[in-house]
Amino acid sequence: EVQLVESGGGLVQAGGSLRLSCTASGAPFDDYTIGWFRQAPGKEREGVSCISSRDGSTYYADSMKGRFTVSRDNAKNTAYLQMNSLKPEDTAVYYCAAKFRGTEEWKYWGQGTQVTVSS
Repeated sequence: EVQLVESGGGLVQAGGSLRLSCTASGAPFDDYTIGWFRQAPGKEREGVSCISSRDGSTYYADSMKGRFTVSRDNAKNTAYLQMNSLKPEDTAVYYCAAKFRGTEEWKYWGQGTQVTVSS
């Protein structure tokens, strides 16, 4: 199994930027698609972005397009979520997750990192 650890969260003012990192271990990193999700208090978890295991294909939820960028460095076993033009409504716990190539289940999850955007 692959283990995931998020880092990079914190407090930032509206309009600012943060870069989250998701570091994997325990399995070949390029066997896994990496997804980013978030959950705000009282709300359901929502998908933010994902990046394919090898070819660099990406997906963004509509509200993140043009503001967030997902990337990965397979040599470092790390995926990133660059968040720009942050808004208070981006405040949430952000999680990375992994699914094996060719599968649809987000089977492996990190423990999350808090992002707080002040107005």
